[in-house]
Amino acid sequence: MDKLYLTYSTAAPNIDETPLVGESSEEMVMRLSLKKAKAVSERHSDALIIGSDQCAVLENLVMGKPGTHEEAIEQLRHSSGKTVKFLTGLCLYDAKNATYELECVPFEVEFRELMDTEIENYLRIEEPYNCAGSFKSEALGITLFNKMQGEDPSSLIGLPLIKLCGMLRRKGIALPPSK
Repeated sequence: MDKLYLTYSTAAPNIDETPLVGESSEEMVMRLSLKKAKAVSERHSDALIIGSDQCAVLENLVMGKPGTHEEAIEQLRHSSGKTVKFLTGLCLYDAKNATYELECVPFEVEFRELMDTEIENYLRIEEPYNCAGSFKSEALGITLFNKMQGEDPSSLIGLPLIKLCGMLRRKGIALPPSK
């Protein structure tokens, strides 16, 4: 958000993020993005609220945040040499009139073949245990990839700024803003 030179604040939504039975990955990230924005709107009734959620999908298996070093090792071993699809849900919620715009932004990352020592070295330096897929693309995680593909590279870090800019413009927010 800092890249957009807009004034903003952050608030934790404190919601249950448990997937629903039969829910697709796309449906889940969009539902949770909207749910997060609505939860925050209860405390900020005059605001434009951004909600987002992300998951990583490999071979039809949803990979969440690893939480532990051991789980991160397993996720990166499983991703080695494969393409992982990241799905980022984005919601811009207008709390004044309870309207919203909602999208799912896909982005693919092709991992190179990773050796166990590379995985271990990476995890010890970056500690990406709260990141879907066990890496941070905006930092050293970039060394794990062969290529990245998608319309909005910022979606990979959890907030699709290109899509968000379009949503904000449709709400009358000037971007770039005037000084």
